Amino acid sequence: MRVKTGTVRRAAHKKVLKAAKGFWMTRHKRFKVAHEAVMHAGQYAFVGRRLRRRDMRQLWITRLNAALKPFEIKYSAFIKMMKDKNVELNRKVLSEIAINDNATFKSIVDFIKK
Repeated sequence: MRVKTGTVRRAAHKKVLKAAKGFWMTRHKRFKVAHEAVMHAGQYAFVGRRLRRRDMRQLWITRLNAALKPFEIKYSAFIKMMKDKNVELNRKVLSEIAINDNATFKSIVDFIKK
């Protein structure tokens, strides 16, 4: 006896077409084209999540470098001094402190410069 995949296949197609909602032309209408588009979109999303981490780290470093300019310290030298003093604040936290709390950031820089 043969088993047909009517409802199962219909559900799978509907799932893909729902994911392709808002895509252009036949990419949101025809299953085969929509499936390819959804698969590519998933790959781009996966890569994009990795790139976002890279971009955020770059942003934190740029912000720190800008915040250190008045103290006449370069970012790389600052990080080296932090490693020497065993200060374990990461770039994200440091950049947030530099933006939101100048007094605390100044005290951190003064401690590290000593």
